[in-house]
Amino acid sequence: MAFQLLINVIIAIVWMLFQNSFTIVDFVIGFTIGFFVVLVLIRFKGYEFYFSRVLALLKLMLIFAKELAIANVVVLKAAFSPKMDVAPGIVAVPTKLETDAEKTLFAVMMTLTPGTLSIEFSLDNNVIFVHALDARDREGIIDSVQNTFEKSILEVTRR
Repeated sequence: MAFQLLINVIIAIVWMLFQNSFTIVDFVIGFTIGFFVVLVLIRFKGYEFYFSRVLALLKLMLIFAKELAIANVVVLKAAFSPKMDVAPGIVAVPTKLETDAEKTLFAVMMTLTPGTLSIEFSLDNNVIFVHALDARDREGIIDSVQNTFEKSILEVTRR
C-alpha cells in the first residue's frame, strides 16, 4: 500500500517536471493522473487499492467526531439536569483487536469520548475495561462500542 502511494507521488512529481511548473495545481493534476494509473495497474496484480484505506480512515474520523458530539450532549444534559440520573460502572468489552496500535487507538478514542474512560486491558488482551457514566445497559454499551470504534479501526488496519 505504501508502495502504491509512493508510485502515485512519483508520477505527480514527474508530471510537474514535464510541465516545468512546480505549483500545487500541477501536483494535484499529476497526483490525479497517478491515482488512475495506479488504480488501473493494481487491477492486473489483484492487490487492494490503497485509497480504500484512506476512505476507511476518513470514515473512522467521521464516526469519532459524531460519537464525540453525541457524548458531549449526553454528558452536558446529565451535568445540568436537576437530578443526576446516572449509574456509573465498569463494563468489560470483549475485543477482536490484536496489534498494540489497534488497541491503543481504541483506548484513546474511548478515553477522549466524554462519559467513557478506558481503564486497562485484561491479562489475555481480549477484553478492555471501560468506565461508563451510565452503565445500566451494559450489552448496549458493548454493542455500540464494537459496532462503531472497533469495526472502523479494523477496517482501517486489516481490510
